[in-house]
Amino acid sequence: MHNDPLQTDTVQSAGPQFRQAFNRLVQVVLDGLRHGHFRCAISSGIGKGNRRELVIEAGKSHKFTIPEDELPH
Repeated sequence: MHNDPLQTDTVQSAGPQFRQAFNRLVQVVLDGLRHGHFRCAISSGIGKGNRRELVIEAGKSHKFTIPEDELPH
């Protein structure tokens, strides 16, 4: 049985920073699969104002600051 943990409508209902981070992560995985191999690291923490600080490292680093109220439910 296939479970899709993050439905497209769930992503669309989230805030813009979450959508940017999610789309970047998808692109990193697709690019790596097309290339044939890749290494990726993802880290997260809680910053000022309960904002989630997400860093995606894959060759370059991409940092996203996501307000708690913009996370999908």
